Amino acid sequence: MFGSTLDAVRGFRRPVYAVAGGRLINVFGSGLVYPFASIHFHLEVGIALSIVGIGLLANNVATATGTAVGGYLADRYGRRPVMVGSMALSALTLAAYALVTTGAGFVAVATAAGLTMGLYAPASQAMIADLTDPAERERGYGLLKVASNVGFGSGFVVGGVLYEFASVAVFVADGLTSAVVAVVLFAVLPRVHDGRAAASLSESVGDWGRAISRRRLVALALLNVGFAVMYAQMQATVPVVASETLGLDSAQIGTLFVLNPLVLVVFQMPVLGAIDDWRRTRGLLASTAFWGVSFLAVAAIDVIAGGVAVLGVDATLLGVGLVGAFLVLRTVGEIFHSPLVTSLASDLGHADGRGSRLSLIEIAKRLGMGLGAALGGAFFDFGFAALLWPALVVGCAGLAVGLFALERRVTPAENGV
Repeated sequence: MFGSTLDAVRGFRRPVYAVAGGRLINVFGSGLVYPFASIHFHLEVGIALSIVGIGLLANNVATATGTAVGGYLADRYGRRPVMVGSMALSALTLAAYALVTTGAGFVAVATAAGLTMGLYAPASQAMIADLTDPAERERGYGLLKVASNVGFGSGFVVGGVLYEFASVAVFVADGLTSAVVAVVLFAVLPRVHDGRAAASLSESVGDWGRAISRRRLVALALLNVGFAVMYAQMQATVPVVASETLGLDSAQIGTLFVLNPLVLVVFQMPVLGAIDDWRRTRGLLASTAFWGVSFLAVAAIDVIAGGVAVLGVDATLLGVGLVGAFLVLRTVGEIFHSPLVTSLASDLGHADGRGSRLSLIEIAKRLGMGLGAALGGAFFDFGFAALLWPALVVGCAGLAVGLFALERRVTPAENGV
């Protein structure tokens, strides 16, 4: 398996590896702060978790906006200037989190950081397309995914240790990684696309009017909002449970969270191979089941929490095991969800409208992640934290019902059969 993975990432032009290396460094920076942001701003700075959730909502909306604008700028001015500019600006906006002391400041910085980071993704994906032949393009995007998971997992571990000694240092380090990427890309990337002065925003974003008029696509986008609400809890609320309820320190939380990229790397391709002949909607149904059971694992932490003082370390270890179970189950749900929802959206119409369809699905995901963070924060702040997990399980059941209804409206070919 390891040998085949190495074979799959060989043979590209050097700039492709530069983009992948930049991705690894950038996502390493994201991993430094990902599990600790809600802990820091809620427990250390004292910002209400609902306000932290609103900030994460603003961040996701701004990222979606930046993604649309970044695609336009990459078409008009070229990929390299947008990628370098995005990373240079992000170095400032990400480091600015270290200066946040109020809820309003957090929302403002989160919005700015989302906008500058959002510019990068469409330009980098277009750059990979420019630098690869059609036959190797999927491997090129696979290389980016491998780099992302390696960077994310490494960032969790290093961030946990760094946060333990100097909490705001993780935010400064996140900004520094973007600065490093900006320098590397400026020095290494060729100008393979000089831009088109006549490029328009509508061309880059796609035919949104046609996309949002398709009821089945809108239904899938709404379901994706629901899935993203589930995604958001890994960043917004579960770290707070691990810290407040179980008393885990940042290094322990960071080490636990490595389970997410580890499970993705090991099981993504085998699982997709095993369900290759499934209907896509059935794979998405399996995803809802894994998500639902993962939330039951978190709910069980509250049940055993009262026995920690009596049972001591055994109860704490059980709680740690339940957090680990959540991470594994949640990640398997992600393995089912991410490629299948993209494939289904790709086939719900003609090839010439694929870009706008995928943009709609991605923005739905961003919106859902922001809403999920705000929703989770509200449950915690208003004293209903224990009810959040059953509510999310009910939400998973609702997604399953929606998927059954959607399955009746798509053809077998569209559904991957």
